[in-house]
This record gives sequence, C-alpha cells and structure tokens, in this order.
Amino acid sequence: MKLVFYKYHGTGNDFILIDNRNDIFKPDEKIISALCHRRFGIGADGLMTLNSHPEVDFEMRYYNADGREGTMCGNGGRCIAAFARFLNIIDKETEFSAIDGIHKASILSESGSVSIVSLQMQDVIIPAQQKNSLFLDTGSPHYVEFVKNLDETDVFNRGKKIRWDKRFQPGGTNVNFVELTGTKLKVATFERGVEDVTLSCGTGVTASALAASLVTGTGSGTFDIVTDGGNLKVSFIKEKNRFTGISLEGPAERVFTGETEI
Repeated sequence: MKLVFYKYHGTGNDFILIDNRNDIFKPDEKIISALCHRRFGIGADGLMTLNSHPEVDFEMRYYNADGREGTMCGNGGRCIAAFARFLNIIDKETEFSAIDGIHKASILSESGSVSIVSLQMQDVIIPAQQKNSLFLDTGSPHYVEFVKNLDETDVFNRGKKIRWDKRFQPGGTNVNFVELTGTKLKVATFERGVEDVTLSCGTGVTASALAASLVTGTGSGTFDIVTDGGNLKVSFIKEKNRFTGISLEGPAERVFTGETEI
C-alpha cells in the first residue's frame, strides 16, 4: 500500500504525520518503528495520525519511535494543529482530542511553511516534593532536575539511568535537566520511547517551567525556554494545589511531503 505522509518538526522534535480521516492506515508497532528509523526509514521522534472525531475538529493519536502508542506530546500537538490548518480542516483556532483529553490550539501567525502555534495544556497537580528535583505529569510523566551547567551535564547517560529507575516503573519517565537563569531556562530532555536525547520536548519544557516556578517561588507568569532545537514559551497560572491556564507556544514547521510503500 502506498502511504502519503508529511514531515513536521517543532523546535527539532520531528514527526511523521498521516491524514487518517479515511481510516486507511492501521497502526502497527513494527511498521511505525520502521518508518521512524533514522537509517532505514523516514526518520522521526514519533508518528501521529490525524483521525476524524464526532465532537471536535479531529483526534490526535501519537506513537513513539519504538512503535508504541505514547502519552501526550506537546510539540506534536502544536505540529498537528498546524497540519490541520494546512489540510483546511480548521482556520486559526481548533479544539481536538488527544490521549489526555481535549486540547485547544491557536495559530498565532504563519509564514510559508512555518506556523507559530499556542497549545493549551491540561491542568497539572502541584507535587508534594519541591526541592532540587521534582516529578510532574504534564500529559506525560517528567522528572525534572536543576543543574548549574547544562553543557557539562551527561544528559544521555544520567537521563537513561533515571528513565529506568525503579521509582518510576513500570512505565518509566522522561527526564529533564534544567539550567535556570531568571525567567529563562535551558532544557535538555531524555525521552522514553525514543530512548535518546531529543532536540526538544514540549511536555518536558512545560514540566520544567512549572518546576522552576516552584523552586523559585514564582507565581503566575511566563518562562522562555531554550532547547537545542529552538525556543519555546510556557505560560501558566499557579493556584493553591495546581497549575491552570498552561500554554506552550512556539514554531511548527512543515518540512516535506512524501510517499512510501508499506
């Protein structure tokens, strides 16, 4: 079967997107992992299908590079909103279903193949532990650790060890290392499912910004995030026991369109 696909990235976090409103693509772990393979496939951190939905604009289904269905992907959510705009499913505003519930997104601006997209994230419960490292669920589980110098941190090996730590089993966790300077964060993430350091992680930078607000005592506000793949912005409102009004803002770019045989 010939499969038409679209390649997108959000600050270097790259995805294969498939318009699956006709339900022609049947997700299969081996096929998805082969398509995402960096040497023998298209190459991507994950694959998403855009499916029909009876109540909202569309449904987002996200699969990690290992072929298994994943939890919420923030950069993926921004990319699929831009993809829906490209397909003329939506105008500038959308409401779509994901594994963690309903999300809203806005296309703030467009320039060629690049869109600036703001994605509304789900509320996040404030964790009891608020020290140098924290664990938060921003639609995906994230361990956040603050470091003095991110460039000197062994993100891959330390991240891999924490990702498989017995504290976070059976599902494991994503791992973020964060260097904090005022309202600016430098973040590097080891992602489960990809099993590597990615150029950017949307739910990871969201968790990092919320964690930074806790360790600094910052209330409602905005953090600018620097990742190896580009810059993002996280805004939020801090309430008594949870964060609300969380938004993840940044670029989503359509890289190319192709066709492959599966």
